[in-house]
Amino acid sequence: MRIGIQLPSFSYGGNAAEIGPTFGRLAREADQAGLDSLWVMDHFFQIRTVGASEEPMLEGWSALAFAAAQTERITLGTMVTGVHYRHPGVLVKTATTLDVLSGGRAWLGIGAGWNEEESRGLGIPFPSTAERFERLEETLQIALHMWAGDESPYAGRHFELTRPLNSPPPVQRPHPRILVGGGGEKKTLRLVARYADACNLFDSPELPHKLDVLLEHCEREGRDEAQIEKTALCALSADATVGQAVDAVGRLAGLGIEHVIFSRPTAHQPGAVTMLADVVDQVPR
Repeated sequence: MRIGIQLPSFSYGGNAAEIGPTFGRLAREADQAGLDSLWVMDHFFQIRTVGASEEPMLEGWSALAFAAAQTERITLGTMVTGVHYRHPGVLVKTATTLDVLSGGRAWLGIGAGWNEEESRGLGIPFPSTAERFERLEETLQIALHMWAGDESPYAGRHFELTRPLNSPPPVQRPHPRILVGGGGEKKTLRLVARYADACNLFDSPELPHKLDVLLEHCEREGRDEAQIEKTALCALSADATVGQAVDAVGRLAGLGIEHVIFSRPTAHQPGAVTMLADVVDQVPR
């Protein structure tokens, strides 16, 4: 079992000058607590399940680069990048840069995207759901193409790269781990089975069924389901105890989850991150 943390909120007192020092402290605390992974959302507006759109939101990949400089061991990823936010060639370069500068600690967390409000607000084209999934599959193909060191042209329905050069290559071999987020049973989990190193699902009553569907896709794709790391995003309330967190890990492990990522909107409160060191100590690794 691996334990990670997601930091979905940057409301650290209302002063923008406080965000950098506070976020840096949280990244260091997570690293020192022995957590396996640190995740930030890849959004430009705060999402409605966390707070108002106007609340502070950092650009995810820049935030992870900052966190990489503050840490030594913890892995770093977006939970998850919307495929329509960035051209895939640029996205692969961005993820590669994070991997190189962090010494091989980057994840590529990616999904079809959903937040039309922020896309329209910032003038980012927001294709139909069907097209976003087509773009997601092409982006996954391009990532594997570039990380294989293949400079031959790539031509898809939506993207054309005449020379997908990627120098320097990533530190991780064969490439940074690809996590596809979402529980869509027809498309998302099929793409997990076909391309990804990990999935991310919500801690919900539907979780066992989603894992069964993933297994079915793996069987159809001829993929060993054991090759895919099963991660789950689990909300941890502000007043949660170590015992409650340990119980949540045990429950999710019993369902087949291998990597629990605790979402902590109030992580800036004293002890909110450091308490997870006790969870790490009590959970078999």
